[in-house]
Parts: sequence; structure tokens; C-alpha cells
Amino acid sequence: MDAFAYLSVLLSIILGLAITQILQGYRGLLLARSNVRLYAPTIVWSVLLLFFSAQLWWASFGLASHKQWDFATFAVILLQTVLLYMMSAIVLPDVPNGAGVDLQAHYYREVMPFFCTSLLMLAASIGKDWMLNGRLPSTINLAFHAFFAGIAIVGIATRKPRVHFLIAFIMAFFSVAYVSLLFARLGQS
Repeated sequence: MDAFAYLSVLLSIILGLAITQILQGYRGLLLARSNVRLYAPTIVWSVLLLFFSAQLWWASFGLASHKQWDFATFAVILLQTVLLYMMSAIVLPDVPNGAGVDLQAHYYREVMPFFCTSLLMLAASIGKDWMLNGRLPSTINLAFHAFFAGIAIVGIATRKPRVHFLIAFIMAFFSVAYVSLLFARLGQS
């Protein structure tokens, strides 16, 4: 039996749940649209999380060539996937029937756990490379991780709306650049 095929089932389920969380959030916002106060950073982050889910699934194909699996390595990969799910679960609010939704209020209520989870996910990503390859990620990959971590720390440190707008849009730009440079071809990781 192919070990990766077996292990990837659980990762795929969690990624599917992450995507479902965001799509259900969009559905709730759409159904409550007359009572929704939109906030751009929330929407940008929700789109980015869909993008990150697709990227993580795409990059996981590169794990198919890994032959020596142990539970610790799988646990780090699983942790990264679970943390992405948690970010997806809190980026959009649950929308009660007939209730108003203020995405800005939700964003700032969840900003600390969102960005702290982001930092943990980045650490798990670096740990994944260490566990799989016995070394840190490539210099450019590590530089992107450091940049993303810096953005998360700024997100934790300030509540200024202008800064959070910039954070969201800068992350969108650099996330596309990151994936384009490092994961454009299937099997790269």
C-alpha cells in the first residue's frame, strides 16, 4: 500500500472542511446580505484562506515521493493542516437567522486568535520541512515565512484599520508571488 495515499486522506478531509467553513460563511453572508456590514480585510483573508487551502493541497503532492513516514512527521503536517482549518473556521462569523452581521467587529474580535494561529501554522510549516528533509526550507521560502510572520506580528500589535487594510492586501500580493515562485509546478514543495 502507498503510505502517502493512506495518510493524505485525512489531510484532504481537513482541507475540505476548511474550504467548507469559508463557503458556508459566504452562504450565510449572502442570505443575510441586507443586514451585513462588509469589511474588506475579512473578505480578503477569507479568499486568501481558500487560496492557502488549494496551495497546501497542491504542495502535498510533493509528499508522494517521501518514503520513510513516522508519526512525528505526519503529526507536524497534520498540525499545519488543522491550523489552516482553524483560521478558516474563525475568519467569517456564524450568521444567525435574521441577525445583523458586522464583519469589522468580528474581525477585530478574532484578530488575536487569527494571527496567533497564523504564526503557529508558519512554525508548523518550517517544522514540516525540518521533519521531511532534515533541514530548514530554502532561503527564499524561509524569507517568505519570516515576512508572513512579521505581517502577523503587526496584525497582533495594532488595531488601526488602515494598517489592517494594508496587511490584507500586502498578504494577497505576496501570497500569489510566493506560490508562483515556489509551487507553480505540481510536485514542488
